[in-house]
Amino acid sequence: MAGSIVAGLSDGRATRDFDKGDGRMGAGSDRRQFASDNYSGICPEVWDAMARANSGHAPAYGNDAWTAHAKRLIRDIFEVDCEVFFAFNGTAANALALASMCQSYHSILCHELSHVETDECGAPEFFSNGTKLLLVPGEGGRIDPASVATWVTKRADIHYPKPRVLTITQPTELGTLYTIPELQALFEMARRYDLKVHMDGARFANAVAALGVAPKEITWKVGVDVLCFGGTKNGMPIGEAIVFFKKSLAEEFAYRCKQAGQLASKMRFLAAPWVGLLESGAWLENARRANAAAAYLEQKLATIPGVEFLSTRQVNSVFLMLPPVVADRLRERGWQFYTFIGAGGARFMCSWDTTEADCDALVADLVEELRQAAAPLPR
Repeated sequence: MAGSIVAGLSDGRATRDFDKGDGRMGAGSDRRQFASDNYSGICPEVWDAMARANSGHAPAYGNDAWTAHAKRLIRDIFEVDCEVFFAFNGTAANALALASMCQSYHSILCHELSHVETDECGAPEFFSNGTKLLLVPGEGGRIDPASVATWVTKRADIHYPKPRVLTITQPTELGTLYTIPELQALFEMARRYDLKVHMDGARFANAVAALGVAPKEITWKVGVDVLCFGGTKNGMPIGEAIVFFKKSLAEEFAYRCKQAGQLASKMRFLAAPWVGLLESGAWLENARRANAAAAYLEQKLATIPGVEFLSTRQVNSVFLMLPPVVADRLRERGWQFYTFIGAGGARFMCSWDTTEADCDALVADLVEELRQAAAPLPR
């Protein structure tokens, strides 16, 4: 890759030098990690907006100018009139959005590896008073439209929870993307069977950056009713936006937020980060940087003999097979990453502030540990 991912960034976006290995800890580790983009700090545009919002007093509970402006910006980004709410985190955003789309006797079709199934601690079921999740298979973390038909028509009797919602993740938990035609095919199936469509967009910005399309092209124009638009992984400290393209579904949603503890009294500090991201264009630039860092990491890893990728990189994550002994030794060196994929599978996630130097350091340690693991044991 020609040039540095962070070349010319004199505004503080490229943060501190690589960890010198002395174990000192300040506000955060000097080593940027690859476990999750949740590890990253706050980007400068967001920090500046929060500082500006911190001046003087403002009405509470979302009745402030910052919240109103953030909502306008989100409507502008999607080029449509929509209802917007802010929640502290993705679990609440997804669970409350899904609960607003169905009754307790309904069911929600989701991919078997989706975040709402594997990592929400039952929150969708809890906040919807027991709505059942139906786990749909699909290659690469994507739901196959034919599988939707199979699960919807599996049973139609009163003893079975009636399918009401289709939820898709963009990008998926395996770092893959739905193309516009794939989304259109899914919506066509949803419309055929009268299913509402929810999109978990924790890394939605990365999908927009990778696909090179306007946000509307992969949301309301292809039939998405509600989007959970992720901010935390995109350079914000906390906060997700719940965007109702089908406004009728937002009726009394404010009460759900209040009941679930998601109505921030000082709402301007949930809204101001969105102003910082969207006004500056940093939401898309941050996503491009993270995607580019992952592309660079993939390129470096591809030069290592014997490295086996689990999938082709599409956004800001790289999946590969890693011998357990090598994974353990990398962790002993201080690297953090996830191995939830299965036996030998490892995920390396890049963030908005990941640099080429970070990638180079990880790859150098990986090469050394692979070399040692391959070396014959001393007699």
